[in-house]
Formats: sequence, C-alpha cells, structure tokens
Amino acid sequence: MAGDPEDIRAWQRLDAEITTSGRIEDKDVARLAALGVRHVVNLALETHPEALADEGAKLTGQGIAYTHIPVPFDAPGEDHFAAFRKAVEEGPRPVHVHCIMNWRVSAFLYRLNRDHRGMPEPEARAIMERQWSPDGSDRPEAEVWAAFIAESAR
Repeated sequence: MAGDPEDIRAWQRLDAEITTSGRIEDKDVARLAALGVRHVVNLALETHPEALADEGAKLTGQGIAYTHIPVPFDAPGEDHFAAFRKAVEEGPRPVHVHCIMNWRVSAFLYRLNRDHRGMPEPEARAIMERQWSPDGSDRPEAEVWAAFIAESAR
C-alpha cells in the first residue's frame, strides 16, 4: 500500500486492518499515526536493548492505543496468546503488531489466522514464513516455538 514505511524492520501489511513489524523507533511513532494506526500491540520485552523506551507513552501521545504483552522469547505461553488474541480482535483498528524481529508476531499471527480467522494452514504458514520459520530455525529457542505453533485452537 502506498505510504507503507517499508524501512521499518520486517514491515508487513497483512490487510487493511493489520500491519506488523520488528522493532519500532522514535521516528516511527508519528509515521504509524499518519498511516491511521489506532492501536499498537507490542510483544517484545521492554528490557530488550532495541526496545523503544517509553513506547506506550509516546504512542498514546499520538492518540494511539497501546497494549504491551511481554513474551519471553524462550517461553511463549497460552496466556500470552490469549491476551494477544483479545488485543487484536477486540482493540481499535487498524492495529499494528510488533516485537523486535517480527518473529514472535509472525508465530502468534500464524495461530490466529489458522485457528480463529479461518485461513487455510498453508496460507497462514506462508505469511509466517515471510518473517521466519520456527521449524527450520537453528536458534536454541526454535523447539519451543515449533511446539507453540503446533498448539491447536482451544
């Protein structure tokens, strides 16, 4: 879509209502507001060296609702997924969901698309794999994420 800030790390537009990315920077806050984003959901830990300091205050200062669901990269849980699902489905739209690399987000959206939005599994997987594939990763946490995405709808 014209005007999408594709220089934001791992930027991805899923549709008119949902965009995703890796970490955002100070300069991105006003850009998201200009795009009409009404809600940002952050899955990264605020202690990560690349996390945007005072992100919630900066976004709300631009009139953007903010939900922070800190998901430890080595321990994504069903409680995190439930909070994510609620934030994305019940919060204001359009929504922008991010973490640091767009890996947490892509895995969470894979499950949301597959289990709750009626998307065929191959299509949901292809969207996730634009960012990363836990099944094919050599990261030590890959096994945890492969198990997380294997969980089915409850």
